[in-house]
Amino acid sequence: MNTFLTKNFLLKNDFAEKLYHNFAKKNPIIDYHNHLPPDQIANDKQFENITQVWLYGDHYKWRAMRAFGIDEKYITGNATDKEKFLKWAEVVPYTIKNPLFHWTALELKAYFDIDEILCPENAEEIYEKTSKILQQKSHSANGLLKMQNVESLCTTDDPADSLEYHIAIQKDASKVQTFPTFRPR
Repeated sequence: MNTFLTKNFLLKNDFAEKLYHNFAKKNPIIDYHNHLPPDQIANDKQFENITQVWLYGDHYKWRAMRAFGIDEKYITGNATDKEKFLKWAEVVPYTIKNPLFHWTALELKAYFDIDEILCPENAEEIYEKTSKILQQKSHSANGLLKMQNVESLCTTDDPADSLEYHIAIQKDASKVQTFPTFRPR
């Protein structure tokens, strides 16, 4: 049982609690920097498993896995999605005091109602449970964004990107407002 993710997680005093619960909590999220691929938003991608959501393209997790000595085949290589997730689960307990630890626990709780710390002992069960939940329309790319009250976001795009997916998103009012930002590779 995860006991550190209380309703006042990271809120260190009464003022912080009041400010968050009475004002900030109900406001929409405007995300100025993320790594969500715009094609997934445009096509409202339905993910098959948590590896596709968490590990595809997440260079922060990749860096932690490499630092832990995980073979590249489990990071960007040809291992199965399940094998990659199980390797990530080996690393998570060693990320305490790193935002990756908190992000992992917060996302399991917020999106999947899982109140456990990911570790090798529960990884397979969490993989199976989250894979089933991700099959629901509520957990598509746009569903996940709306679930967290994201009003608008800025993707990280290549300066030579055609922006075709951004154009498609702008034409569809059901999608979260999405804007390009450029980042040379």
